[in-house]
Amino acid sequence: MKILVTGATGNVGRVVVDELLARGATEVRALTTDPAKAQLPPEVEVAHGFLGRLETLPAALAGVDRMYLAPHPPTVFEVCRLAAEAGVRQIVDMAGAKGGTWQVIEDGVEASGVPFTHLEPGEFMANATIWSAQIAAGDVVRDAYGDVVNAPVAQEDIAAVAAEVLLSDQHAGRSYELTGPEALSRRQMVAAIGRALGRELTYVELTGDAAREHFTELMGEYGEWYLDGLAQLADHPQAAVSTVADLLGRPAMTYEQWASRHADLFR
Repeated sequence: MKILVTGATGNVGRVVVDELLARGATEVRALTTDPAKAQLPPEVEVAHGFLGRLETLPAALAGVDRMYLAPHPPTVFEVCRLAAEAGVRQIVDMAGAKGGTWQVIEDGVEASGVPFTHLEPGEFMANATIWSAQIAAGDVVRDAYGDVVNAPVAQEDIAAVAAEVLLSDQHAGRSYELTGPEALSRRQMVAAIGRALGRELTYVELTGDAAREHFTELMGEYGEWYLDGLAQLADHPQAAVSTVADLLGRPAMTYEQWASRHADLFR
C-alpha cells in the first residue's frame, strides 16, 4: 500500500511521515518542494512538487493508494479530482471546524468521490510562537482576549492521528474534531510557557485600537482575522474532546508538556 504525504516539509506533514514509518508503513512517498529542508528518512520516496503546482501532481499520485492531504484551499478541488483519476482510494485531509475558514478543504475532498476522513483540529499549540519575540526579549507578554478559552492541540498529535487513520480501514466517512486534553485561557498558556522556562511572565491585556495595531504588526493582513476569531471564542468557548486519546489509545499532549518540549522556541 503506497501512501502519499503532501506538505511533507510542514510541521504536520513531516511528522506524518515519521508516524507512518513508526507504525510499520513500508511504501511512503513524500511530496515536497525542498527535500533537503524536509530531511526525509532514506526509505521514503521523494516526489518533487507542491499542491499549488498541479503539473507536478500526476507523477506524485501515480500508484498511490492513500493520501494525506495538507490544506491548500486554492487548488483543493483540482488536486482531489487528480487523485480520483489516479485511483487513490482514501484521502485523509486536515481541515478545521465545519463551516469555518477551512470548509473548502472538506468540500473539495467530498466532491472528488474518493472515500475520505476529515481531521478537524482547533488552534495549534504552536500558534503560541506569536509570543516568542516578546518572551525572548523580556518577561512581559502583550496580547488580547486573555480570558478567552479554547483547547489547542499539539501538531504532533494531529500527525499521529493522521497516520493511524491512513493505516486503518475503519474511518471512512468520519469527521474527527481534534483538541488538546484541556481548555485553557490565553493567560494560562502564557503562564505555562513561563513555567517551562523557569520564569514568571506577566500578561498585559490589549484592547481596541492597541490590540488591532499589535496584531496587524504581528500578522499583517491576517491580524484582524485572528482577532475576529478570538472575539468569536469569547462568545463560544471551545471545550476539550477526547478524540485524540480515543483514536491513539494514549493521552493527548498537554500544554505543559508541549511548552516543556518546545521551550527553545521562546528563548
